[in-house]
Amino acid sequence: MQEILEQVIDYLKGIWIKRRYIIVSTWMICPIGWLVVAQMPNVYESDARFYADTQSILRPLLKGLTVQTNPETQVKLMVRTLISRPNLERISRMTDLDLQAETPKQYENIISRLREGIQIKKSGGRREENIFTISFTDQDPEMARNIVQSALTVFIENTLGNSRTDSDSAQKFLNTQIKEYEDRLLASEAKLTGFKQKYSNMLPNQYGGYYIKLNETKEQLKFVELNLLETRTQLKAARSQLNSATNSTDSSNSNIKNNNSIQTSYDGRISELELSLDSLQLKYTDKHPDVIEVSRRLAYLNKQRETEIADYLGATLPEGSNTMINSQNPVIQQLQMQVNQLESQAASVEVRANDYRKQLSVLSSKIYVLPEVEAELVALNRGYEITKGKYEELLDRKETAFLGQQANDSTSKINFKIIEPPRAATKPSGPKRNLFFIIVTFLGLGTGVGMSLLMSQINPIVTSSHQVSKATGIPVFGMVSASENLGLHAWHKKKTLLFIVSNLFLISILIMLLTYSLYPEFAQAQFRRILP
Repeated sequence: MQEILEQVIDYLKGIWIKRRYIIVSTWMICPIGWLVVAQMPNVYESDARFYADTQSILRPLLKGLTVQTNPETQVKLMVRTLISRPNLERISRMTDLDLQAETPKQYENIISRLREGIQIKKSGGRREENIFTISFTDQDPEMARNIVQSALTVFIENTLGNSRTDSDSAQKFLNTQIKEYEDRLLASEAKLTGFKQKYSNMLPNQYGGYYIKLNETKEQLKFVELNLLETRTQLKAARSQLNSATNSTDSSNSNIKNNNSIQTSYDGRISELELSLDSLQLKYTDKHPDVIEVSRRLAYLNKQRETEIADYLGATLPEGSNTMINSQNPVIQQLQMQVNQLESQAASVEVRANDYRKQLSVLSSKIYVLPEVEAELVALNRGYEITKGKYEELLDRKETAFLGQQANDSTSKINFKIIEPPRAATKPSGPKRNLFFIIVTFLGLGTGVGMSLLMSQINPIVTSSHQVSKATGIPVFGMVSASENLGLHAWHKKKTLLFIVSNLFLISILIMLLTYSLYPEFAQAQFRRILP
């Protein structure tokens, strides 16, 4: 550690001995650098602040009715695309910068300067605050203001027009798709209609397909045949009872002497006329006109009653049973009516059975054709339903898009509020001459120190006994200082004084430059006072 410290001290001594290079370097670099910095043209910065309000009142009201886009994401996207080439070309045309370019290369330089110069950043204190700042720096304050104003206009117009463009594109796409699906739906309907017309007598009805209908027909035929068997059995039993009752009637005398046991539609009127005739005969003789009229009407009704009974018995008895037509036994009559009803029922069930047998025969004959027809019909219906579902979904989406477009036309999802409009700056914002002055000063000083160190290593000078001992390998036991008569002390004092004066003068110039840069009005007033 001691050796390192001694070596550093030797380097510092060598720099101090060669300090004239510091003077030369600072006087060559600092004045020229300061002059260059002082001659740098002033630049003016113009900026504008605006607020993007994304909290639209329609947003919660239209939730679920229209397609909702995130306005904050849209704003962020427009911030990133503001310095795209189409926007920069539009800004150059709005500010007439394109007229300054005489060659394509100059125009490209203008576009590059706009891309590098236009700055947009979020300046809100909180993340949810959409406060943005657009700024630009130029040597002409009016041009800087115009560029910021144009950039602000392009940003707002692009953001507001983007939603309209998206809605129009969505409407155009949906209309194209709806037209396509409408054509496909019409084609499916025509194909399905033609298929149904071609196989109208073979298509399954609403009760099911071929196999379901076949099984149902078999079950119904089985049920009808069983019902027919039961009816025939009952008919056979009824006929047996009828034959037994007829035989027993023929072998014995019947207790029925007249047809009064059979009820007809004339029985009530006949009873009334008989009562009326009895009462008239109590008052009048048989030759009284009223008695004669009632007797005539009673005879007529009895004749009609006998005719009705004869017609009934003739209609209900089957062929070959003429022996029972004139039977007046109510039991036989009841059995005969039961037999007739069972025969009618058996005939009806037989017709139904024959119909089901015919249906079953037709279905069985089409066992290899109908399944293929049904499968093709199912495929056609499936394709039709899919196309119809997509068509209806597209129509619904079109209505949703139309509603969203109407909402966008009535009110914007994003409202821009200008907080600070762009203005032409009255004071330059740059360059930062104070910083450049200091940088130039440290550059000159650092260059001088480097040159002094380099020259001390190229032409080394022994400054300590340690260097002598290290260079010769011989230990040093003592040192003798230079005499005053040699003039070395005076010479070193002059060099030191020159170094101090030179640096003080440069520092004074630097202070004046910094003062003029920081307080130009104050510096100009002092100069006027010194130089009236």
